[in-house]
Amino acid sequence: MPIWLQAGAWGLIAGGALVVGALVAWFVRVPQQVVAAVMAFGAGVLISALAFDLVDEAERTGGLVATIIGLLMGAVVYVAANIALTVRGARHRKRSQRGEQPSERQQSGSGAAIAIGALLDGIPESVVLGLSLVGGGGVGVPVLAAIFISNLPEGLSSASGMKANGRSASYVFGVWGGIAVASGLAGLLGVLILQGASPVVIAVITAIAAGAILAMIADTMIPEAFARDHLYAGLIATVGFIVAFAVERA
Repeated sequence: MPIWLQAGAWGLIAGGALVVGALVAWFVRVPQQVVAAVMAFGAGVLISALAFDLVDEAERTGGLVATIIGLLMGAVVYVAANIALTVRGARHRKRSQRGEQPSERQQSGSGAAIAIGALLDGIPESVVLGLSLVGGGGVGVPVLAAIFISNLPEGLSSASGMKANGRSASYVFGVWGGIAVASGLAGLLGVLILQGASPVVIAVITAIAAGAILAMIADTMIPEAFARDHLYAGLIATVGFIVAFAVERA
């Protein structure tokens, strides 16, 4: 199978975890503490994958300066886009309680903002999955596992909030299904565009995506986990970090 098609398939699989989480949220009443615990665990897993896989690889191939610049660029772009979406109603897109996400009646255009915000959260993850295939070494298993594990509670929490605030099933599953497809396309296009690029270019793009993911964790995942389970969120995130670190080193 061509590398670009593999990248698309892995991106679709990782994005599909959002749909699985949304399905669970729609048909099963999951306690808020469970959602928060899984969110905290996913945040720890992602941080570990960033530190010991993505950023480490970017620094070894592209150098320290290029990696730092990439990380800052990714964080700045993500935060700027997130601020723009926040004023349009997407600030609490991962919140799961009634009244925390605005309905379309409360704020016109909030539905589109929430959908775009969810897409903003998912695209960098798919890009790094695709880039892990460019070198010909196969998909980065720790990164794939981290993204899949973190996407489950993201889809679960956000879909719970959408349902509680009056969004229809067609809207909820249209959003997450569309993001899963977009994630596959992002991975596919990333490989097509960057296949044959120099290691330094790939390292910088990887660092940019990593910076965006780290900003997303701090802006959306950790606040949601802490708000629901502040007594144990730090411990659970640490366990997630340890598990991902052990998988990466095994």
